Amino acid sequence: MTSTVINSDNVSDRLDGLVETLATGSLQKQLQAIQTLSTLEDAGEQALIDFLSTFLALQVSSQVSSQVSSQAPKSQTSAGEMPTAAHGSAYQRLYISSSDRAHTFVTEKLPHGLLAPHSEKGVDYGDLQKLLIRQEYQAADKLTMQKLCELAGERAVKRKWVYFTEVGQFPIADLRTIDTLWRIYSENKFGWSKQHELWTRLGEDWDRLWAQLIWKSPEGTWTRYPGEFIWDLSAPVGHLPLSNQLRGVRMMDALLSHPAWVQ
Repeated sequence: MTSTVINSDNVSDRLDGLVETLATGSLQKQLQAIQTLSTLEDAGEQALIDFLSTFLALQVSSQVSSQVSSQAPKSQTSAGEMPTAAHGSAYQRLYISSSDRAHTFVTEKLPHGLLAPHSEKGVDYGDLQKLLIRQEYQAADKLTMQKLCELAGERAVKRKWVYFTEVGQFPIADLRTIDTLWRIYSENKFGWSKQHELWTRLGEDWDRLWAQLIWKSPEGTWTRYPGEFIWDLSAPVGHLPLSNQLRGVRMMDALLSHPAWVQ
């Protein structure tokens, strides 16, 4: 009897510690906690649901605050609590769960995903979000290029690729929407903002960037599409999306120099 109580207390303490980490820890520790919680069956799953429920409550609170402060300049008005990669990872765990509780939470509370994608040009990013939730990164990469063509206009849609000169017209909101979708559903590994961070840290040296992203071999050979690219989370930071690399340095330079990445 005593042994059973101790084990139960130990499990409870462990769960409390994981929940605390989920609430206050660094992103890396949050992701580790989510991984562990996903193995704790009902209790762990409920902790993930509670974590996302808190996020939803903060969203509602932020939206109310925005309405109250609607007279403030637009740049100072909150657009709502933004999801992080921890929220994305927790959501993905619940999304693939076979339990009725997880299914009910996802379908009733967040049926389309964590983000309500915003576009200044009326582009629909719903399908992209679905692919990224399911970690179908190769399909998501291809669709990302299609969305860039839609942003560039009808001619780009017909030719199926974007001129580097067209990148400057892309709205900041749209690029940040696509980037946010990639980041929150990849444990903060993928996205143009991650590539921009690497590029600037490497002194805007393209050869060093290509090597860091594994888009080129140490011998200087371009990585072959699609078989030699890595389409899962074992890839290095910034490895995806890679569609723009296929159009050369000028396209990437225009994209990574876009004001969307200036804080």
